[in-house]
Amino acid sequence: MSTPFIRNHQYNVIKKQSEFLLKTLRSVADRGVLETVRYSAVTNIVEAFPVVTEEQRRMLESILACETAYDFQSYLSGFERYLEPFPAITEKQIQKLFPKSKKLKIPDLPSVDFRYITYLSWVDIATSRLFIVYPLEGQFVGIEGRITPTNKKGYCMFCNRHQELAFFSVRTKPSHPSPDNISAIGQYVCMDNQACNQSITDTEQLEKFILHARK
Repeated sequence: MSTPFIRNHQYNVIKKQSEFLLKTLRSVADRGVLETVRYSAVTNIVEAFPVVTEEQRRMLESILACETAYDFQSYLSGFERYLEPFPAITEKQIQKLFPKSKKLKIPDLPSVDFRYITYLSWVDIATSRLFIVYPLEGQFVGIEGRITPTNKKGYCMFCNRHQELAFFSVRTKPSHPSPDNISAIGQYVCMDNQACNQSITDTEQLEKFILHARK
């Protein structure tokens, strides 16, 4: 039986390192440089996993034997059955996360390939609001806020990818509650949430933002 052990952001690390190594193999002839890049790639991949078994480590390190595009494709394909999908969630669970949104529009969950998402998100175009659901410390957390296109490119806070950005602003609880005291945090994030999920390689900034937004 294949026990899943690879989360989406870790799979993205594997993809990124595979693509970089293949590109290097195609453009660099110096064997010394190639070996340096090869071992750097495998180090970056293994370090993306805080805990792995010896068998899992051997699987990850098998990139050292890849030479051709076919080798790399086979290497990546071999991990698909080990992908740990985003935890199962129902529409009712999502609705409970956003009790103030009475007319909450929920994405078509059956159409989502949960193997390839780190966070579930969608935009309600009518209200210009972005909703994010994330499993944090064993529980689902939901945050929502206003999303405003910037019409410019920059680096997304979540995936650190240079892409079209939007400003995501979330209201938070002020340190001194009063009718006139409003607190909020905001960050620039990808306009394309699906592409963001395909690029994110580390959850630290995403989790920091969510924890801050919940305070």
